[in-house]
Amino acid sequence: MQPLIFAHANSFPAGTYEYLFAQLRQRGFDVHALPRFGHDPAYPVTDNWPYLVQQLRDFAQPLVAQWGQPALLVGHSLGGFVSLMAAAQTPELARGVLLLDSPLLGGWRATSVLAAKRSRLVDTFSPGKISRKRRIRWGSAQEALEHFQRKQSFARWHPQMLQDYIRHGLQQDEQGQYTLWFTREEETAIYNSLPHNLGAWLRRHPLRCPVAFIGGRQSHEMRQVGMEMTERVTRGRIMLLDGTHLFPMERPLVTAAAIEASWLNLASIATA
Repeated sequence: MQPLIFAHANSFPAGTYEYLFAQLRQRGFDVHALPRFGHDPAYPVTDNWPYLVQQLRDFAQPLVAQWGQPALLVGHSLGGFVSLMAAAQTPELARGVLLLDSPLLGGWRATSVLAAKRSRLVDTFSPGKISRKRRIRWGSAQEALEHFQRKQSFARWHPQMLQDYIRHGLQQDEQGQYTLWFTREEETAIYNSLPHNLGAWLRRHPLRCPVAFIGGRQSHEMRQVGMEMTERVTRGRIMLLDGTHLFPMERPLVTAAAIEASWLNLASIATA
Protein backbone atom coordinates (compact mmCIF):
# COMPACT_ATOMS: atom_id res chain seq x y z
CA MET A 1 0.00 0.00 0.00
CA GLN A 2 1.28 3.45 -0.91
CA PRO A 3 0.97 5.93 2.00
CA LEU A 4 -1.20 8.91 1.14
CA ILE A 5 -2.06 11.85 3.40
CA PHE A 6 -5.01 13.92 2.19
CA ALA A 7 -5.79 17.51 3.12
CA HIS A 8 -9.32 18.77 2.47
CA ALA A 9 -10.63 21.97 0.88
CA ASN A 10 -11.95 24.87 2.93
CA SER A 11 -15.36 24.12 4.51
CA PHE A 12 -15.43 20.47 3.39
CA PRO A 13 -14.27 18.16 6.21
CA ALA A 14 -12.29 15.09 5.23
CA GLY A 15 -15.34 12.83 5.61
CA THR A 16 -16.80 14.55 2.54
CA TYR A 17 -14.26 12.63 0.45
CA GLU A 18 -15.00 9.14 1.82
CA TYR A 19 -16.21 7.81 -1.53
CA LEU A 20 -13.06 9.14 -3.24
CA PHE A 21 -10.93 7.59 -0.50
CA ALA A 22 -12.63 4.24 -1.08
CA GLN A 23 -11.69 4.40 -4.77
CA LEU A 24 -8.10 5.27 -3.87
CA ARG A 25 -7.86 2.37 -1.41
CA GLN A 26 -8.99 0.03 -4.17
CA ARG A 27 -6.05 1.35 -6.20
CA GLY A 28 -3.54 0.50 -3.48
CA PHE A 29 -3.33 3.70 -1.44
CA ASP A 30 -3.32 3.73 2.36
CA VAL A 31 -5.32 6.93 2.82
CA HIS A 32 -5.30 9.03 5.99
CA ALA A 33 -6.81 12.49 6.35
CA LEU A 34 -6.90 15.13 9.06
CA PRO A 35 -10.64 15.47 9.83
CA ARG A 36 -10.93 19.27 9.96
CA PHE A 37 -8.61 22.25 9.72
CA GLY A 38 -9.04 25.48 11.61
CA HIS A 39 -11.16 24.43 14.59
CA ASP A 40 -8.51 23.33 17.10
CA PRO A 41 -7.47 26.22 19.40
CA ALA A 42 -3.93 24.83 19.32
CA TYR A 43 -3.84 25.56 15.57
CA PRO A 44 -5.68 28.86 15.03
CA VAL A 45 -6.39 30.46 11.67
CA THR A 46 -3.91 33.32 11.23
CA ASP A 47 -2.47 35.19 8.28
CA ASN A 48 -0.74 32.90 5.76
CA TRP A 49 -1.89 29.78 7.67
CA PRO A 50 1.29 28.82 9.60
CA TYR A 51 -0.65 26.96 12.29
CA LEU A 52 -2.67 25.02 9.70
CA VAL A 53 0.62 23.92 8.17
CA GLN A 54 1.81 22.90 11.63
CA GLN A 55 -1.46 21.01 12.19
CA LEU A 56 -0.84 18.94 9.07
CA ARG A 57 2.81 18.36 10.00
CA ASP A 58 1.83 17.15 13.48
CA PHE A 59 -0.80 14.85 11.95
CA ALA A 60 1.60 13.46 9.32
CA GLN A 61 4.76 12.92 11.33
CA PRO A 62 3.61 9.93 13.44
CA LEU A 63 2.05 8.32 10.36
CA VAL A 64 5.29 8.65 8.38
CA ALA A 65 7.22 7.24 11.35
CA GLN A 66 4.80 4.30 11.49
CA TRP A 67 5.07 3.66 7.73
CA GLY A 68 8.85 4.04 7.76
CA GLN A 69 8.71 6.00 4.51
CA PRO A 70 7.51 9.40 3.27
CA ALA A 71 3.97 9.75 1.92
CA LEU A 72 2.29 11.25 -1.10
CA LEU A 73 0.68 14.47 0.13
CA VAL A 74 -2.53 15.23 -1.74
CA GLY A 75 -4.44 18.45 -1.09
CA HIS A 76 -7.58 19.97 -2.54
CA SER A 77 -7.68 23.78 -2.69
CA LEU A 78 -6.76 24.90 0.87
CA GLY A 79 -5.30 21.43 1.39
CA GLY A 80 -2.96 21.81 -1.56
CA PHE A 81 -1.42 25.00 -0.17
CA VAL A 82 -0.99 23.45 3.26
CA SER A 83 0.44 20.21 1.84
CA LEU A 84 2.98 22.07 -0.28
CA MET A 85 4.10 24.25 2.63
CA ALA A 86 4.34 21.26 4.97
CA ALA A 87 6.43 19.32 2.44
CA ALA A 88 8.75 22.29 1.95
CA GLN A 89 9.20 22.85 5.69
CA THR A 90 9.53 19.16 6.60
CA PRO A 91 10.99 17.33 3.56
CA GLU A 92 11.04 13.92 5.23
CA LEU A 93 7.23 13.84 5.19
CA ALA A 94 6.72 13.85 1.43
CA ARG A 95 7.86 11.77 -1.50
CA GLY A 96 5.67 13.93 -3.70
CA VAL A 97 2.93 16.57 -3.53
CA LEU A 98 -0.21 16.56 -5.64
CA LEU A 99 -2.30 19.74 -5.84
CA LEU A 100 -5.98 19.30 -6.67
CA ASP A 101 -7.14 22.63 -8.12
CA SER A 102 -4.84 24.56 -5.80
CA PRO A 103 -3.41 27.20 -8.16
CA LEU A 104 -0.49 28.79 -6.34
CA LEU A 105 -0.67 32.52 -5.70
CA GLY A 106 2.40 34.47 -6.75
CA GLY A 107 3.65 37.56 -8.53
CA TRP A 108 1.47 40.66 -8.79
CA ARG A 109 -1.62 38.76 -7.64
CA ALA A 110 0.10 37.89 -4.36
CA THR A 111 1.10 41.54 -3.97
CA SER A 112 -2.52 42.55 -4.58
CA VAL A 113 -3.73 40.15 -1.88
CA LEU A 114 -1.21 41.57 0.59
CA ALA A 115 -2.40 45.11 -0.19
CA ALA A 116 -6.03 44.06 0.26
CA LYS A 117 -5.24 42.51 3.63
CA ARG A 118 -3.45 45.64 4.82
CA SER A 119 -6.30 47.88 3.68
CA ARG A 120 -8.87 45.48 5.19
CA LEU A 121 -10.57 45.17 1.80
CA VAL A 122 -9.83 41.48 1.34
CA ASP A 123 -13.39 40.52 2.32
CA THR A 124 -14.75 42.46 -0.66
CA PHE A 125 -13.27 40.11 -3.28
CA SER A 126 -12.47 36.85 -1.48
CA PRO A 127 -15.03 34.02 -1.20
CA GLY A 128 -15.39 35.15 2.40
CA LYS A 129 -17.98 37.70 1.33
CA ILE A 130 -20.25 34.73 0.52
CA SER A 131 -19.25 32.32 3.27
CA ARG A 132 -19.92 34.77 6.10
CA LYS A 133 -23.61 34.80 5.07
CA ARG A 134 -23.86 31.07 4.44
CA ARG A 135 -26.89 29.20 5.76
CA ILE A 136 -25.81 26.98 8.63
CA ARG A 137 -28.94 25.27 10.07
CA TRP A 138 -31.64 22.85 8.87
CA GLY A 139 -34.43 20.97 10.58
CA SER A 140 -33.30 17.56 9.35
CA ALA A 141 -30.59 15.87 7.32
CA GLN A 142 -33.11 15.35 4.52
CA GLU A 143 -33.94 19.06 4.46
CA ALA A 144 -30.24 19.85 4.22
CA LEU A 145 -29.79 17.34 1.40
CA GLU A 146 -32.67 18.84 -0.57
CA HIS A 147 -31.27 22.33 0.04
CA PHE A 148 -27.89 21.43 -1.45
CA GLN A 149 -29.39 19.45 -4.33
CA ARG A 150 -31.12 22.66 -5.45
CA LYS A 151 -27.85 24.63 -5.52
CA GLN A 152 -26.16 24.70 -8.90
CA SER A 153 -22.68 23.90 -7.65
CA PHE A 154 -23.80 20.92 -5.55
CA ALA A 155 -26.12 19.61 -8.27
CA ARG A 156 -23.00 18.56 -10.21
CA TRP A 157 -21.74 16.35 -7.37
CA HIS A 158 -21.66 12.57 -7.50
CA PRO A 159 -24.65 11.45 -5.36
CA GLN A 160 -22.47 9.49 -2.93
CA MET A 161 -20.14 12.44 -2.37
CA LEU A 162 -23.13 14.63 -1.50
CA GLN A 163 -24.46 11.98 0.87
CA ASP A 164 -21.05 11.85 2.56
CA TYR A 165 -21.06 15.63 2.91
CA ILE A 166 -24.45 15.51 4.63
CA ARG A 167 -23.27 12.66 6.87
CA HIS A 168 -19.89 14.12 7.81
CA GLY A 169 -20.31 17.84 7.18
CA LEU A 170 -23.30 18.35 9.49
CA GLN A 171 -23.84 17.72 13.18
CA GLN A 172 -26.99 17.58 15.25
CA ASP A 173 -27.21 20.19 17.99
CA GLU A 174 -29.03 20.08 21.34
CA GLN A 175 -32.23 21.35 19.73
CA GLY A 176 -32.18 18.55 17.18
CA GLN A 177 -31.24 20.93 14.38
CA TYR A 178 -28.54 20.02 11.84
CA THR A 179 -25.73 22.56 11.60
CA LEU A 180 -22.54 22.82 9.58
CA TRP A 181 -19.65 21.11 11.36
CA PHE A 182 -17.22 23.44 9.62
CA THR A 183 -18.29 26.86 10.89
CA ARG A 184 -18.78 29.75 8.50
CA GLU A 185 -16.66 31.93 10.80
CA GLU A 186 -13.62 29.66 10.39
CA GLU A 187 -14.32 29.19 6.68
CA THR A 188 -14.37 32.97 6.18
CA ALA A 189 -11.22 33.49 8.26
CA ILE A 190 -9.37 30.93 6.13
CA TYR A 191 -10.44 32.60 2.89
CA ASN A 192 -9.41 36.03 4.14
CA SER A 193 -5.95 34.90 5.27
CA LEU A 194 -4.91 33.15 2.02
CA PRO A 195 -1.09 32.95 1.86
CA HIS A 196 0.45 35.78 -0.14
CA ASN A 197 3.99 34.74 0.81
CA LEU A 198 4.46 31.43 -1.03
CA GLY A 199 7.32 32.73 -3.12
CA ALA A 200 9.31 33.79 -0.05
CA TRP A 201 8.32 30.59 1.78
CA LEU A 202 9.69 28.39 -1.00
CA ARG A 203 12.91 30.41 -1.18
CA ARG A 204 13.43 29.79 2.56
CA HIS A 205 12.30 26.16 2.30
CA PRO A 206 13.19 24.79 -1.16
CA LEU A 207 11.12 21.79 -2.16
CA ARG A 208 12.99 18.49 -2.28
CA CYS A 209 10.23 16.41 -3.85
CA PRO A 210 8.38 16.65 -7.17
CA VAL A 211 5.00 18.38 -7.40
CA ALA A 212 2.09 17.85 -9.79
CA PHE A 213 -1.25 19.59 -10.34
CA ILE A 214 -4.66 18.33 -11.41
CA GLY A 215 -7.22 21.02 -12.20
CA GLY A 216 -10.76 21.38 -13.45
CA ARG A 217 -11.22 22.69 -16.98
CA GLN A 218 -14.10 24.89 -15.80
CA SER A 219 -12.33 26.05 -12.63
CA HIS A 220 -12.99 29.73 -11.94
CA GLU A 221 -10.22 29.64 -9.33
CA MET A 222 -7.59 28.70 -11.91
CA ARG A 223 -8.57 31.63 -14.10
CA GLN A 224 -8.74 34.02 -11.15
CA VAL A 225 -5.37 33.09 -9.62
CA GLY A 226 -3.49 32.28 -12.82
CA MET A 227 -1.14 29.37 -13.36
CA GLU A 228 2.28 31.00 -13.69
CA MET A 229 3.62 30.03 -10.26
CA THR A 230 1.98 26.60 -10.42
CA GLU A 231 3.69 25.91 -13.74
CA ARG A 232 7.07 26.86 -12.24
CA VAL A 233 6.65 24.76 -9.10
CA THR A 234 5.29 21.70 -10.91
CA ARG A 235 7.70 22.10 -13.85
CA GLY A 236 4.73 21.63 -16.15
CA ARG A 237 3.32 18.48 -14.52
CA ILE A 238 -0.27 19.63 -15.01
CA MET A 239 -3.33 17.56 -15.87
CA LEU A 240 -6.83 18.93 -16.53
CA LEU A 241 -10.10 17.07 -16.00
CA ASP A 242 -13.59 18.12 -17.00
CA GLY A 243 -15.20 19.82 -14.02
CA THR A 244 -15.08 22.86 -11.79
CA HIS A 245 -12.93 23.70 -8.77
CA LEU A 246 -14.84 20.93 -6.99
CA PHE A 247 -14.11 18.26 -9.60
CA PRO A 248 -13.11 15.67 -6.93
CA MET A 249 -16.71 15.79 -5.68
CA GLU A 250 -18.14 15.84 -9.20
CA ARG A 251 -16.06 13.03 -10.71
CA PRO A 252 -14.54 10.92 -7.93
CA LEU A 253 -13.87 7.85 -10.10
CA VAL A 254 -11.97 9.87 -12.71
CA THR A 255 -10.21 11.80 -9.94
CA ALA A 256 -8.97 8.59 -8.31
CA ALA A 257 -7.60 7.38 -11.65
CA ALA A 258 -5.90 10.74 -12.25
CA ILE A 259 -4.34 10.72 -8.77
CA GLU A 260 -2.96 7.23 -9.43
CA ALA A 261 -1.54 8.28 -12.80
CA SER A 262 0.04 11.42 -11.35
CA TRP A 263 1.52 9.42 -8.49
CA LEU A 264 3.11 6.87 -10.84
CA ASN A 265 4.80 9.73 -12.66
CA LEU A 266 5.92 11.46 -9.46
CA ALA A 267 7.22 8.20 -8.01
CA SER A 268 9.33 7.58 -11.11
CA ILE A 269 10.87 11.04 -10.71
CA ALA A 270 11.41 10.71 -6.97
CA THR A 271 13.34 7.43 -7.40
CA ALA A 272 15.29 8.45 -10.50
